Amino acid sequence: MGVCGKLLVGIVAMSAIGTGIAANLEFQKAGVTKDNLPVTVAQIKARLTYPMAWTPQVKDLAAWRKAGVAKAWELTWQAPDKTPFDAQVIDEIDRGTYVARKLIFNITADSRVMGLLLLPKGKGPFPAAVMYHDHGSKFDIGKEKWIEPWGDDAKLASAKGWAKKFFTERFPGDELAKRGYVVFATDAIGWGDRGGMTYDMQQALAANMFNSGSSLAGVMAQEDARAAEFLASLPEVNKKQVAAVGFSMGAFRAWQAAALSDAVTASVAVNWMAAADGLMVPGNNQLRGGSAWQMLHPGLLHYLDYPDVASLAAPKPMLIYAGEKDTLFPLDSVNAAFSKMSKVWGAWKAADKFESKIWAGGHVFEAPQQDYAYDWLDKQFGVKR
Repeated sequence: MGVCGKLLVGIVAMSAIGTGIAANLEFQKAGVTKDNLPVTVAQIKARLTYPMAWTPQVKDLAAWRKAGVAKAWELTWQAPDKTPFDAQVIDEIDRGTYVARKLIFNITADSRVMGLLLLPKGKGPFPAAVMYHDHGSKFDIGKEKWIEPWGDDAKLASAKGWAKKFFTERFPGDELAKRGYVVFATDAIGWGDRGGMTYDMQQALAANMFNSGSSLAGVMAQEDARAAEFLASLPEVNKKQVAAVGFSMGAFRAWQAAALSDAVTASVAVNWMAAADGLMVPGNNQLRGGSAWQMLHPGLLHYLDYPDVASLAAPKPMLIYAGEKDTLFPLDSVNAAFSKMSKVWGAWKAADKFESKIWAGGHVFEAPQQDYAYDWLDKQFGVKR
């Protein structure tokens, strides 16, 4: 072949290569959506099959629950903690049928914190409730969202404002104490007396926890279990009647504590439940990131969805609420989660111990909802009125 022939062959070959390169130049030109999701979110979610979730094929419910609880605890990244609580009462006031105490105690080996305790007068032991506060992007108060504070006018004013916004101007913990329950609440890291946090600080705090080999969600889970165990340890408390009660983020904490701690014997979870798939959608609050860290256990969704974790509490009694107009939790996803959970209680032959209820309102825990929940608790604990 002459020089011209070789040159022509080379040009044709280069043209073919160029065409192949052009065909391969179709590539991902964006990595993140306007909702802060990876553009590959559909592929990622498709791989979440929740292999440790309950299915009708599960024959040994106790073994299934034990394995699920062990995995959930593993993913908290927290070591078992049996530190003596060493509680000390530092203040007390009389509220008629009950007394309100401030105390400090060792919630873990790392942290000695303040809690508020409401103690009925009379002869115990009494039924009890550990109450887990919400997030609300409001950090100056935590435990005071549930229990009326004293000795601090700024906290009292803030707490009354919160009660007006969400609780029909009630302090739900005090309402339960009037019914003869021992009530206990303390602060999660960043709230109330453990404050100093702002909304924008949360992601850095979470990252720094990871850099320390820990997890913000994991610490909260461990502290919540320990708070329930502390309440159950009190001589005034009937250890068979210890409820976990929570609103919003506190609802997540309540069903999580019910799943992880044997100290919790019943739970009331108000307005935090949905399937993960339905939460990770454009426009949902979870996508903002800042307020999600306390509820994100690394790797959890490779094994269990949120309703699967809550179902580890079965067959303990659980009342769980949602709001028809609650924009944070899409109703389709809520109903899917409730349906999944009810099947687990059914498998335990304890269908009557699980109740889900969707109220007409939004993201609130108003007086009628409180009264219904507290009547339900009385029924579960056999409290006569």
